[in-house]
Amino acid sequence: MNRALFLDRDGVINHDPGYTGKIEDFVFTDGIFDLCRSFAQAGFMLFVITNQAGIARGYYSARDFLSLTEWMQSRFLSYGVLISKVYYCPYHPEAVIPEYRQDSFDRKPKPGMIIRARDEFLLDLSHSMLIGDMDHDIEAGKAAGVGRNIIIGKASPLADLSFESINAALDARIWE
Repeated sequence: MNRALFLDRDGVINHDPGYTGKIEDFVFTDGIFDLCRSFAQAGFMLFVITNQAGIARGYYSARDFLSLTEWMQSRFLSYGVLISKVYYCPYHPEAVIPEYRQDSFDRKPKPGMIIRARDEFLLDLSHSMLIGDMDHDIEAGKAAGVGRNIIIGKASPLADLSFESINAALDARIWE
């Protein structure tokens, strides 16, 4: 069975000014490539799990999101890091676009995206890690049985570990 690192996107991989849907607005977080490379070298598969309410709210389309995601993954590859898969949830219970108005099992804090990754890639969640920037990320990881759930940018009583930044997590060598 494989170990995984689950990463939230907005606030972990990139700075989060709110509803990032365009390449020109996407700014990578300092240290994210080095952190992900270290996890990959330690034998972790990397996955992105991201709520994308901006689709449900009509700020950008699913096609816009997928184009941005393809660009993001190519940037990771240019740094020698493979993202195995990006899981996203475009649904929101209060969506303005009717086709996205639902309470989905994939929407964090529910664990659907993590469970789908586990089943698709035969992941050992108990030896996996999750890095998020919001309590609902941590709640999803715990609900799925992820072994270590880490929050970036703030303290949280829900998280197993808290770090001020990605670089602080990198300095702590959390993959070991």
